[in-house]
Amino acid sequence: MREPPYPTVLKPYGEALLEEARRRPELLCLGADLTRQTETDIFRDALPERFFNAGMAEANMIGIAGGLARAGHTVFVNTFGVFCTRRCYDQIAMAIAYPALNVKLIGFMPGLSSPGGPSHQAIEDVALMRSLPNMLIVEPSDAIEIRQAVAALAAHRGPAYMRLKRGEIPVIHEHDHPFDLQHAQLLVGGRARSDACLVAAGMMIPPALAAARTLSEHGLAVTVVNSPVIKPLDAATIVSAARASRLVVTAENHTVVGGLGSAVAEALAQHALAVPLVRVGIADVFAESGSREFLFTRYGLDTQNIVRAVWSALGRGQPVPRAPVLETPPGAYAPV
Repeated sequence: MREPPYPTVLKPYGEALLEEARRRPELLCLGADLTRQTETDIFRDALPERFFNAGMAEANMIGIAGGLARAGHTVFVNTFGVFCTRRCYDQIAMAIAYPALNVKLIGFMPGLSSPGGPSHQAIEDVALMRSLPNMLIVEPSDAIEIRQAVAALAAHRGPAYMRLKRGEIPVIHEHDHPFDLQHAQLLVGGRARSDACLVAAGMMIPPALAAARTLSEHGLAVTVVNSPVIKPLDAATIVSAARASRLVVTAENHTVVGGLGSAVAEALAQHALAVPLVRVGIADVFAESGSREFLFTRYGLDTQNIVRAVWSALGRGQPVPRAPVLETPPGAYAPV
């Protein structure tokens, strides 16, 4: 695993989708007038006969995807997360999830990664998709996992939803990083007793790792679990790490209602594990417009807030350790 600030790459999803399509002639790509923004211009230019632009009609696009899947195709549907979940939820439920069709919904700009305010910030998409039977949910943390996830989703039979950051994508993991659709991964610790277990996914992995580093420098043993598959949750790995910890903290770029934190809470309760749980995420509010740095700090998704959550829940008292602010050179990515 690399150290921050992380190197970045552009369009790893678009490249991975084209690579997978060249191996799988049944794979088709659908879009809704956001081709460049969803990295599918690469697919369109290379395989135009297998690319379909449905225009700004997402609900109709879901119906088209369902029909193509019934005809034997593997269909990747690409747009912003709010548009492929909130806008056409009933179509997804009836045309994709209920018949368990081979459609992969790819939602860009998760949570507060969008500067566009409530109309463009997918803060409840995981909660919506979690409630649908048959729906797999994936949230990769970097370019390596994105490539691995595309291949895994293409091979998976059935509906899935994957949320992806736009723009420069960090490279956090090494190329031999283990990834599959069944397991979470222990990124830090996990071999002995720990003071806190941090469970995170997607864009919250960098701040979780940075928080663990700061906390360890101040005498706390911290485990970090990466849960790129939110449904079905790898409860075995998370519960095992939680059993060895005094505290569990979940970190998600999503409302604390119905997302990763809720899934972890359900797993702990089902295993009768009486360990304190703190959920770091968007506190059941609509956010405003702004940069990732501004929004993550304002709504408590930054490294410092994770440090504060652990320190306070363990009763360590003041002062709370200060997480260092990393200088980010051009072309690099650092946790907020």
